[in-house]
Order: sequence, then structure tokens, then C-alpha cells
Amino acid sequence: MSGRPEPLWPLFAELKTLDGIGPKTAQALAQIGVETPRDLLYTLPYSGIDRRLRETVQGADLPGTLTVTVRIGQHRPAARKGGAYRIEVDDARMRFQLVFFHARGDYLKKVLPEGETRIVSGRVELFDGGPQMVHPDHIVEPDEITGLPEFEPVYPLTAGVMQKLMVRAVTDALHRLPDLPDWIDPAQAAKESWVDWASAMRQAHAPQNAGDLAQTAPARLRLAYDELMAHQLTLALARADRRRQRGKITNGKGQLRQKVLASLPYRPTGAQQRAMEEIAEDMAKPERMNRLLQGDVGAGKTLVAFMALLTAVEAGGQGVMMAPTEILARQHLDGLKPLADEAGVVLELLTGRDKGSERSAKLAALARGDIQILVGTHAVFQKDVEFADLRLAIVDEQHRFGVRQRLELGRKGQGADVLVMTATPIPRSLALAQYGDMDVSVLDEKPPGRLPVKTALVSTERLDEVVDHLRKAVAEGRQAYWVCPLVEESENSDLVAAEARFQRLRAALGDDVVGLVHGQMPPADKDAAMARFVAGETGVLVATTVIEVGVNVPNASIMVIERAEIFGLAQLHQLRGRVGRGTAASTCLLMYQPPLSETGMKRLTTMRETEDGFRISEVDLEMRGAGDLIGVAQSGLPRFRIADLERQSALMSVAQSDARLLLSEDPDLTSPRGQAARLLLWLMRQDEAIRLISVG
Repeated sequence: MSGRPEPLWPLFAELKTLDGIGPKTAQALAQIGVETPRDLLYTLPYSGIDRRLRETVQGADLPGTLTVTVRIGQHRPAARKGGAYRIEVDDARMRFQLVFFHARGDYLKKVLPEGETRIVSGRVELFDGGPQMVHPDHIVEPDEITGLPEFEPVYPLTAGVMQKLMVRAVTDALHRLPDLPDWIDPAQAAKESWVDWASAMRQAHAPQNAGDLAQTAPARLRLAYDELMAHQLTLALARADRRRQRGKITNGKGQLRQKVLASLPYRPTGAQQRAMEEIAEDMAKPERMNRLLQGDVGAGKTLVAFMALLTAVEAGGQGVMMAPTEILARQHLDGLKPLADEAGVVLELLTGRDKGSERSAKLAALARGDIQILVGTHAVFQKDVEFADLRLAIVDEQHRFGVRQRLELGRKGQGADVLVMTATPIPRSLALAQYGDMDVSVLDEKPPGRLPVKTALVSTERLDEVVDHLRKAVAEGRQAYWVCPLVEESENSDLVAAEARFQRLRAALGDDVVGLVHGQMPPADKDAAMARFVAGETGVLVATTVIEVGVNVPNASIMVIERAEIFGLAQLHQLRGRVGRGTAASTCLLMYQPPLSETGMKRLTTMRETEDGFRISEVDLEMRGAGDLIGVAQSGLPRFRIADLERQSALMSVAQSDARLLLSEDPDLTSPRGQAARLLLWLMRQDEAIRLISVG
């Protein structure tokens, strides 16, 4: 299966082969990502012009595009060069004017001869109290009305490409549509009354009314489904490929897990129980586990992860837990150490700081199997790190960790199971698009005993009151974060903002009360400032957003976020999750600079009304769109031309189960529908998937 199948050749020819497209136009279209006839077909009209014939312009909503039959009256040539050339015309009810600039009179007399009837179509606006149509788009004789579309599609354009040219080129591309066998499940197509691919394409380019332009129009839904299906097939093939790699059967007896659970002062939530069972079942299978553990701030992912690590140890193997930064790795260590002691399991930390003989001793113990659980940073990837029998690798905070690192980790332990943890609640549609190759466990309940965080909105004009409030709180032994905004793109200005706030708070609260961390500090200074805050030596920590992920200081019960309106919702939610981890009632103050825009207001009130990260992420998606949510550059999210991740999550779910079902029945895509699915992958340029099938 090395080259593109022949039926698709015409769709991947050069653009210049299409009617009306020369080298210049082809260059201009490349600016909007149109490089082949296939891309042009996937550029659907986004609006339309109603050109149905009406009796008169009288009483019409102006300005607007109208089509009327007129009797042509007097021509009034322009008084001066470049002025307006006016022609009086009468429709069934009233007189109005056609206006042309830089016009050639002899040409207009030929096209619009006095006393004759013509149909004119164009934009009509009021000028000096009377309607006028400037430069009609269409002038046709009454018997040629069939050449005038009743509803004319309008395409997205780029400089140097006109509507008329787009229509010509698209019409030519539509003549080349091959008849392709259908890759959609017949039951699904019947249920939605979808037509075949070529008919859907023709319908989408020939809308009859505004309803045909909507996302929900059947032809468009069908084409969107094709894109989602191709993407989900690619992910399902990657998942099947990963499952074919032999894993290790890891069956724990449960004795260590029982010990730890018995020592806890509370019972795990239902969601935690469910996730623990799903993970243990996966580890016991011969295929490699590839699971995403998604949980909101404080949903208790650490316990679930530790239970999985203990399963590996019970089976005589080792587990590793990786964190993106040293601060987080140390925190995992602090969180897991008491649990490991309870179970009598050897737990060690490996970071870039381990040097010399100390490092060699750790590596030797790891290779012998004396260290049962390793917590570490990227240092775990170094060549000389060898495990005796690695069964499980847990990766924290997926978005700093690409697919490449996941593979690296797999090589460290041939067949090791992989569990990825993320504390960022992701809306379902995005989770499907980004992690569709993984199985997902969701922790959607808060463990008992976590107090809600009270959230209030405060204008920056009340800064002094906030500082007074802090002074009292610190005197009572409470601790607070003060997050400074990232005002400008340049890092220096953030620094200035954070430095200035730091100086002001020190002046107000006392020199030794306030600490500072920001992105420009050397890592060792940053760690030291954090350590002082964790130990309670400083009462207030001024920070840029370096603290949003994972930092755990149970005594910190106040979070002040300055200029909260310029932060994204997900970021605000992560920051607020840094407080409310101890026994004291916590507050989060969202300080904004008035006046608030409508979106700023919606963001902040959403934060005030709910602590549910999944709900917040859905609102965030509605407000910002998928690309901004995870930064398109590193998100690995597909760019769809027709499908819309924000609004078509239900369609994405159906595509996922359809793709997985098709592959379970026909893993090599050799059945008639499988062959059709191969054509779909070629059509959608899913080269990665094509490589997986040809190898498989």
C-alpha cells in the first residue's frame, strides 16, 4: 500500500489544472491552506446571498442584496471624470437608480439599453433618501434567469482571489469527484439519513438556503463525521499497534494495598475505587496498558497512582513515577513516603541533582531491584538508568510530556505499562481528540473532608483593603499566595510587575514575611524560596504562574490573583486549587481592573459559581475554542476543515466507537468496508495511520 490509490489522483493533482487558476492564484490560495483540488472541496461556503427574484425594492430591509426585474430609463453620464454614472430604472412599484463609477458609457448603453427590460441583482442602499444599486453583481435578460443562482454560496477568500473565480474552480473540482465506496457504518448512515460522500460534497457546495450552511445540515454533518472518523481511526490504529506490543502480566495479591488502605483515616471515593480496579485489570492483561488518569484538583490521583505502583511491587517488579519538575518530584516523594513506609516498600528519589557516588549507589540499587519505587524527573531517561524489572511507568502532567517521551519510557522497561496523570480537566471532546489512543479513567468526585474554597471578586481599587486583610491573616499564622499577572509578552515586564508587588508587600507586611518566585530565577533560588514558604518561614509568596501545577502547602489558605480577568479559566482553576488543601477555611480573591469586558466578567463569575473543573473546562472551551485551550502548537490536536471540536463532541464519540468497532472486526482493514476506510485515510492525509496498516 505504498502510493495513493488511483481513484483519488484527480483530487490531489495540481491546483493549476482547475478552471481559472493560474500560478498567481494558486500561490494566493496556498495562503489559506488550499494546495490541491481536495483542499478546495474541503473549503465550504460560509454564507450565502439570497438572489430570489422579488417584485420591488420598496419596503425591503436596506442595505441588502436584492434581485428585481426593471424597465431601463434615462442614462445620466457622470458630470466629471471618475464621477457617478446614473441610470434610472423602474421596478413593478417604484423608481430607483443604478450607479456606476469609472464607467464606459458606450458599454453601459449596450448592456442596459433604454426602454428594455432586464433583471438586475446587487446591493441596494439608501442615498439622499432614495434607493440605489451600485455596480450590480448580475445583469441578465429575462429569459436568462435560469443562469442566476437563487441562493449563491459565499466562500472564504484571500487577497487576489475573487468569489467568481472560487465558484468556477470549485465547479470544476466537483466534476472530478470519484465515486468512492462508503466507509461509514450503514446503520449509522441510515439513522442520520446521510447521503454518500460525493453527493454530500455536491450538496454542501450548492446550499439552497441559510439552513444548508448550518453545522447541523445533513451534508455538512456527514463530511464532518468523515474527518472525525479518519482521526479516530488513526488513534485506534495507534492504540491497536501499542496493544500488539507484548506487555507483562502484572498480578498483585493485594496484601500491600490492603495495608495502606487500612491505615488511611478515610475511605477512597467511588471514583477512586473504580479507577484502581480499571488499572489493576489492565496491568493483569498481557497487552501493555496505556491509560490516562484524569482528575480534578484534589480528586485524589496520588492515592490511585500509588495503588498501581504497589500492584507492580506485589508482583515482584518495580514502578517509576515521573514529574516534570524537581519541585513536583519532591512533592510526590513527600506525598508517597508515609504511604510507602506504611507498606514497608523502598521508595527513592532520582533527580538531576544526584551526583557522584550517591547517584551511583542509587543506580546500583535500582538495577539490583532493591529500590522498588522510584520517583524522578527527566533524569530517569538517562542512558545509565537501568531497572531490574520495570512494570509500571507513571507520567505526571501529560502536556509537558510528548508521545516521544512515552516511547522512551517504554524502552526502559520492555513492555512496562504506562499510566499518564493529568490534573487539567479536559472537556470530553478534547480528551477524545488528544488522548483517543488511550483508555481513560476519570476521578470526578472530591474526597471527603476537602473544604470548598470561598471565591470573591475584588476591584484593584480596593488593593489596600486586601493588604490589610493579609496583614491580619499572617498575624494569625495563615499563609497566602499572591499571583502577579503576565502583563506583557516580554518576560522582563512580568519581572517588573512581580518585583514591584514584592517590594510593596514587604514594605506593608515586613521584610521577612514576603518571598518571591518568578520564571527568571535560577532553579536553586526558586527551590529555596519555595522551601522557605513550605516550611512556613515566609507568610506570603509573591509569584508569577510558576506555582500553578501541583505545589502543595496545606497551611496556605489565601490565594490572591491580580488582574484575574486576563488569565484563562483553566489557569484560574489550577491556581485556586493550590489553596483549600488543609483544615482551615480558604479564600480566593480574584482582583480585576475595572471596567470588566463581557468575557472577563463571564470568566470570573464562572469561577465564583463553581469549583467543578470539568464544568469550568466546558465553559472555557465555549469561550476560547479548542486551539487556545491547550496551545495548538504543542497540543497535537488535529486541524479540521469542517468538523468543529467545540460543538461536535457527540459526533466525535460516535466516530471513536465506530473506529474501534471497525478495527476489532477487521484489524487489517481488508474487508470491503475496511478497504473503503483505507481510502478515507488517504483522502484525509492520515499518513501515520497508513504507515501503521502497511506495517501491520
